[in-house]
Amino acid sequence: MGKARLEAFSDGVLAIIITIMVLEMKVPHGDTLADLAPLIPVFLSYVLSFIYVGIYWNNHHHLLLAAKHITGGVLWANLNLLFWLSLFPFVTGWMGENHFAALPTAIYGAVLLMAALSYFILQQRIMASDGAQSVLKRALGNDWKGKVSPLLYLVAIGLAFLWPLGSQLIFLAVALLWLVPDRRIERHLSPHTSD
Repeated sequence: MGKARLEAFSDGVLAIIITIMVLEMKVPHGDTLADLAPLIPVFLSYVLSFIYVGIYWNNHHHLLLAAKHITGGVLWANLNLLFWLSLFPFVTGWMGENHFAALPTAIYGAVLLMAALSYFILQQRIMASDGAQSVLKRALGNDWKGKVSPLLYLVAIGLAFLWPLGSQLIFLAVALLWLVPDRRIERHLSPHTSD
């Protein structure tokens, strides 16, 4: 299978995830600003998740630009990542509807953690399929952001039961950490590689 087919499928799944998330926001039965107030937690959880999906979409694109071979292991690792990302609409809606309560916040963090671990697995499968000359392997280096993010998610999951707002701040901090596209891969790609 070529990279283009894998990327097109993944892009389609991510577009559907965003669509489902926005459809979870229900239109209020009123025409005043006060009628929008109950939607604020739902909207804030949507914005956070939208940012995360955007980060995954952007970095997934760079991963596939760096990949030379798509193997069965890469396909399954990619499906694993898409599975965890497909849970974003559910956990986003549950957390927002329950005003960032402890258990929905912890479960949201668990899904973020599993998505991060799945992304790591996908990176590993791509590097293994490309062998010793893997562009991705050279580009990632020590990957400090990839190592610290799961640790922060673990802290946030535990903190959710003591201080859910603290968990939200950690989720936001990790998103901000990744918001700027990862340029390490771009620097190692050939100048002839097209976006």
